[in-house]
Amino acid sequence: MIADYFRIAFRSLAKRRLRTYLTMIGIFIGIAAVVSLIGLGQGLRIAITSQFGFLGTDILSVQAAGVNLGPPGSGAVNPLTSDLVDKIEKINGVDMAFARYIDTGTMEFNDEQVIGYFGSVPEGDRRKAFEEMSNLKAEQGRLLRDDDRKGVVLGNDFSKDDIFGRGVSSGDEITINDMEFKVVGIIERKGSFTIDQVVLMNEQTMFDFIETDVDEVDVIAVKVKDEKQIDDVQEKIEELLRKERDVDIGEEDFEVQSPQAILESLDSTLFAVQLFITIIALISLLVGGIGIMNTMYTAVLERTKEIGIMKAIGARNSTIFTLFFIESGFLGMVGGGIGIALGLIFAYGLAAIGRLALGSELIQANVSGGLIFGALMFSFVLGTVFGVLPAYRASKLNPVDSLREAK
Repeated sequence: MIADYFRIAFRSLAKRRLRTYLTMIGIFIGIAAVVSLIGLGQGLRIAITSQFGFLGTDILSVQAAGVNLGPPGSGAVNPLTSDLVDKIEKINGVDMAFARYIDTGTMEFNDEQVIGYFGSVPEGDRRKAFEEMSNLKAEQGRLLRDDDRKGVVLGNDFSKDDIFGRGVSSGDEITINDMEFKVVGIIERKGSFTIDQVVLMNEQTMFDFIETDVDEVDVIAVKVKDEKQIDDVQEKIEELLRKERDVDIGEEDFEVQSPQAILESLDSTLFAVQLFITIIALISLLVGGIGIMNTMYTAVLERTKEIGIMKAIGARNSTIFTLFFIESGFLGMVGGGIGIALGLIFAYGLAAIGRLALGSELIQANVSGGLIFGALMFSFVLGTVFGVLPAYRASKLNPVDSLREAK
């Protein structure tokens, strides 16, 4: 019986192809907008949050506030000083603290030159703690040792052909600031540009060859003993820095943050943006739903004689209602299916174009199966909801009046 309803509904819509297509335009434009915008937004959220996902929940980062046009801590008006590291480490609840130095310079390999950024690796007994905190593992070669005076470890992106036209491998020589360095290892991919595109050097190597200022620290990494006390430790660090830098509450020229706090803040902001653009797309769907209602009302008027004949030979009101109800739902579902296909093309196509144009892997699309199913069901429900009134009107037509008024 249900199959007969769908067959009759399909035949009815096929007879009015142009009107059917025009009605579905509003639906599939709206669904395409919803799928593509949510897919791009979700992909961006996943890409950005992955930048911090490799760090633990017991880590705090301390850096100076200021105009930041480069790596973290760079461009600060009042940079952190190296003497703060020991003072922070003495705070109750702090397991370990160490300085991170970040600098930039030229890199040359395979006759290609780029600007890269270099990160310091602490030496001695702090090296292992740093590697564990950052979850560093070598995909090729090994990690740095204290005796690697002119050795470097590269982020995973350097092993690809994108940066120098040919991937760098462990054991290769690379020119940094016109000096030769040996690549002792390639780090496992983390999905974070802060690690995947970094050049790691020993602290002393940066001081000797990159001429990094030993007294100005870009970031102080802090590992707390108990992650449950991380908020308390953060407050103590902030109190110490306010005293050392002679600033009052609300006038801080520094930031003490955990990766998780940054992650939550970013995720909240991205969700708000995604919600806003989704609401805009839903307005288009509302317009499409009104189009379905208009089309179905017109169909009722055009098929008055047909409805009268069906009732005259015994069709019930429920049968007429179901027929028009399914027809409007079918309009919404087909429009939704086309919209989903277009949305997938737009989402992944625009993401690919964005990556090529901007050279950033942050531009991603992520369309889940749940989103596709939800969009399809929503379009069907939209069609049926806006088809209720026309279907109800059709079911209430008097057969005698319908046959008399029909031409």
